[in-house]
Amino acid sequence: MASWQEFENADPEMAEAGRKLLYQFGPGLAFLPTLRKDGAPRLHPICPTVVNGRLYALILPSSPKCGDLMRDGRYALHTFAPEKVDDEFLVMGRATHVASHAVAGAIRKDQVARGMTSTNDEEAFEFAIERVMWAKYPGGHGAWPPKYSVWLCH
Repeated sequence: MASWQEFENADPEMAEAGRKLLYQFGPGLAFLPTLRKDGAPRLHPICPTVVNGRLYALILPSSPKCGDLMRDGRYALHTFAPEKVDDEFLVMGRATHVASHAVAGAIRKDQVARGMTSTNDEEAFEFAIERVMWAKYPGGHGAWPPKYSVWLCH
């Protein structure tokens, strides 16, 4: 697994494209598929952010996705679709709970600076990266085929 910084060092162009898609609406926005206890998928929107070279999110402890990640950290994180093209950015790996109040505070500070609010009781998770996929579409909506780029942590 790799940190965001390690991914960015290995493939700066893909990381920059990912940041643009992640922050295209101001705060980070992405869909987070997780696994329920029974193995069925669950999909939620979340607000991930990159702080100090690491990919994080704050999640309410009462949220089902918090329980999913505490039990089984496997994740996929897919950015929202842009308004004018169908470009995609997908990050996969393993999320781990971060108990540090200092780290949670740094994440919260970054998110508030991007226009988010906080209840100040969220749990912090770091999303370690195993694989990244970027699909760049050649034009507007419906343009085909996309150019796929994949990065794998070695």
